[in-house]
Amino acid sequence: MPTVQSEVTRLERVLVKHARAAFPSDAAIDRQWQDLHYLARPDADRAAAEYDGFLELLTGSGVEVHCLAAEETGGLDSIYVRDASIVCDQGVILCSMGKPQRAAEPAAHHATYRDLGVAVRGAITGAGRLEGGDVVWVDARTLAVGQGYRTNAEGIRQLRELLAACIEELIVVPLPHWRGPNDVFHLMSMVSPIDRDLFLVYAPLLPIPFREALLARGIELIEVPEGEFATLGCNVLALAPRCCVMVAGNPETRTRLRRAGVEVREFGGREICLKGGGGPTCLTRPLVRSPVPR
Repeated sequence: MPTVQSEVTRLERVLVKHARAAFPSDAAIDRQWQDLHYLARPDADRAAAEYDGFLELLTGSGVEVHCLAAEETGGLDSIYVRDASIVCDQGVILCSMGKPQRAAEPAAHHATYRDLGVAVRGAITGAGRLEGGDVVWVDARTLAVGQGYRTNAEGIRQLRELLAACIEELIVVPLPHWRGPNDVFHLMSMVSPIDRDLFLVYAPLLPIPFREALLARGIELIEVPEGEFATLGCNVLALAPRCCVMVAGNPETRTRLRRAGVEVREFGGREICLKGGGGPTCLTRPLVRSPVPR
């Protein structure tokens, strides 16, 4: 059966939000970009053109794309759709955002899932905080969750309960302070699965116990060079095993991936990725991937 409990099997169906919907006007951009701690003001027209190129990569790879609509409560960050929900084989889990300005996003996802006929398994509630960028499928029955400024212990506890029938192991990965609570930093800022036995990582920030856990599973680690971490070299979306899409401008990371036998496809992401700190994994919420080989 198709699955979503993988980051690397062939991507078949995905939820996105076009830049035209997330960046609806110059006035909205002017009002929000500094409060959301963007590195620079996005240009709406250039962002839309970049997003068109990104969607062409997805649809050209045979991915069925569903787009979230614009809504009054949505902000610029809603373009990073991975963060507001998690999908397991029993349905969707709605997140509770650690970034207060994004609090309305899970409800917008819920409405879209209802329209698509996608079941909702549950939601993170109360004092729990959980963002999808901190959640990585290591394999079909093993989940890694980063605990930091966006995801807290209570959120992880609730997630563990909701996934009890779907997983055998949940690995909690303590995240570093790095640049503080206002920075965009998730577990997927430093880990991107490329194949079941190949992960892309930014080694200087990777916690040693988690690194050792990956190596113990026979996973080879390709290291992103220091100079390409800030340009999202470590945020790479697998379209299929050893086939991925990444933001252009990370030539050494691209070379290291290709040396490992990975097909790399690139898109321009200055407006939609670099300024807001979210790469192609952040731009997508995978809904269906092909079955996991046994």
